[in-house]
Amino acid sequence: MVRIAGSGLVLAIGLGTLVLVIVGLTGGGRTSNAAGAGRTPEAPGVTNAPDPSAGPSRAACEVDARLVPSCGAWWGIAPEIFTGRPPGRALERAERRMGRRADVMHVYHRGDELFPTPAERAVARDPDGRRLLLVNWKPSLDHTWAQIARGALDARIDRLAAHIASTFPERFFLTVHHEPENDVREARGRGMTAADYAAMFRHVVTRLRQGGVTNAVTVMTYMGAPNWASEPWFEKLYPGDDVVDWVAMDPYVDHRVHSFDDLVNKTRPEFPRWSGFYRWMRDRFPDKPIMLAEWGVFERHDRPGFKESFFASVRREIGEYPQIKALIYFDSPRAPRGDTRFDTTPGGRRAFGELARDARLKAAVPAG
Repeated sequence: MVRIAGSGLVLAIGLGTLVLVIVGLTGGGRTSNAAGAGRTPEAPGVTNAPDPSAGPSRAACEVDARLVPSCGAWWGIAPEIFTGRPPGRALERAERRMGRRADVMHVYHRGDELFPTPAERAVARDPDGRRLLLVNWKPSLDHTWAQIARGALDARIDRLAAHIASTFPERFFLTVHHEPENDVREARGRGMTAADYAAMFRHVVTRLRQGGVTNAVTVMTYMGAPNWASEPWFEKLYPGDDVVDWVAMDPYVDHRVHSFDDLVNKTRPEFPRWSGFYRWMRDRFPDKPIMLAEWGVFERHDRPGFKESFFASVRREIGEYPQIKALIYFDSPRAPRGDTRFDTTPGGRRAFGELARDARLKAAVPAG
């Protein structure tokens, strides 16, 4: 759960459309059981089962109008956050560090900032390979959700819509005021109830669409924390299927998380009725793709090999979560609760690179 002031944060994501041959990430994707057809049997003790990381070619997968890959998932990264480096430079460095290009770049904006900026458009339109944008916009820090829903920022929204319509026709991801849970104030008259959030999100998306922004693929981003999910108002946050294309969570690996399942299905003894975010999203939104819009592994000085083992577990276990269609790593030496850089140790860098280069995590970004 990272909140970033100012604009121009890059987050690259892109679990590219994973396609499985027999195993791997699916989600309505095409699978094949013919991988071993016609092969000479292996020697005793040697399996001829296909490697789950050896996904099919990019041509075997498709991307629909909501940017959902037919097989696999987008892979990406929020590179070198809080270092002060310009987004393009930070992304270039991070891609070199992890050994591959990102499919999606995540950028953060607030208030009356216009996006995508020229630098962001350049990254998205890189002639060496296009990338998707995930734009994270907090419309205001000094208006309540209720005020925004009643139209207090309509002029700002209309100005942004005109900017997007005239400068960026490509499809992109848009999340509005991510991680709202800890901003909720249920007291009467505060204008910051969960229902106020849902009304604000709906109003912003509807107003943008009316202004010509029909290329924004909308994302509702939750914190992914059991304590907030157990609040009686939690379900009221959801703005509605017609204004939400993807659902997302922002989980981080703290000392209570030991595996990928622990990360996406965090539970706590003090909240026994909560079964975990992936399980909840799978049951609550069976037809929505799920995104890890931010995820990161904090440094554990008492376990210097922990990042390496955790990244290896993601590669082993990701196939068990077919509804996850995008993974975006948050890479920062100074995240609010620790160092989430993936390459603080040689082993961590190697394991992260192996995950990033997994054949299932590659996709072809659509041209428009």
